[in-house]
Amino acid sequence: MAATTSRTLELLSLLQSHRHWSARELVDRLGVSDRTLRRDVDRLRELGYGIESARGSTGGYRLEAGTGLPPLLLSDDEGVAIAVGLRSQATAGLRGAEHTTLSALAKIEQVLPPALRRRIEALQSHAAVGTVGPGSARSGRPTPEIDAELLGLLALGCRDSERLRFTYTDAAGEASARVVEPYRLVPVARRWYLLAWDRQREDWRTFRLDRMSEVFPTRVRFEPRPMTDDDARARVEAAVRWRDRGVKARVVAEMPQADLVEHLGWYGRDVVAIDAGHCAWPLEADSVENLSMALMWLPRGVRYRIEGPVELLDFLAMQAERFAEASARG
Repeated sequence: MAATTSRTLELLSLLQSHRHWSARELVDRLGVSDRTLRRDVDRLRELGYGIESARGSTGGYRLEAGTGLPPLLLSDDEGVAIAVGLRSQATAGLRGAEHTTLSALAKIEQVLPPALRRRIEALQSHAAVGTVGPGSARSGRPTPEIDAELLGLLALGCRDSERLRFTYTDAAGEASARVVEPYRLVPVARRWYLLAWDRQREDWRTFRLDRMSEVFPTRVRFEPRPMTDDDARARVEAAVRWRDRGVKARVVAEMPQADLVEHLGWYGRDVVAIDAGHCAWPLEADSVENLSMALMWLPRGVRYRIEGPVELLDFLAMQAERFAEASARG
């Protein structure tokens, strides 16, 4: 009986995963005879599943809509997605659907394995709720696909205050090893971001999930800094607005890194040291005009040079001539 039940459930899973199966394909996959396959199909029909059969060379079986909703077989990721959605709806208090939402949620959570329950709880409590952000749906850019297992792993790291180690590939295609203290998962502009404290850089950093790979929990706990969902979202949105640009340049300044970082504050978080008396400040903007405005933030009297595209350098030279001409007239 156990073998029959297991085989029937496997048949149901196959029928739910593919629109149409030939009888030969099902017989080969299940390792049964044609007669046993027909009996298993009849068992599913008795349980309320509408299964359409066709004869001939192109014949086979497929699920069809029935008069009621029969039981469904869900994968782990599908179960997590449905439970998280039901929890969000229950929390939002959708009018007229409170009872059915909680009833459906109770039925799913009653049979959830402990590992999936932990993943759902972590996603629910440490993934900041949000929708499309600046320049998202209207940008026409495809949305990167994120593995549900990765989301669950990162959410657990946030919830359990556990350091994570991973490889991160930046916009220039350069990969680096990171060790971070994860805090929140935040969706912005149709992408998922991890807000974390970067231990090597000793500062907050925002990581796009589709650029992360080889993620490993370290089993090392950390004492979390105070952080609300609003704080996390504000930090991530600010980072996205600043970094999601089209024009890139680098300012090489004749001053120590620590002095420039202190002068620029949060906007100097990416300044790197070249030597004791020189540092580099990477800049990105959506236009040469906007990028040139950032140069006004440099301290007075500090010598620097700009490395960037020809269009930027030509624009700065033209503006320098205009400024000189305007000041001479004055």
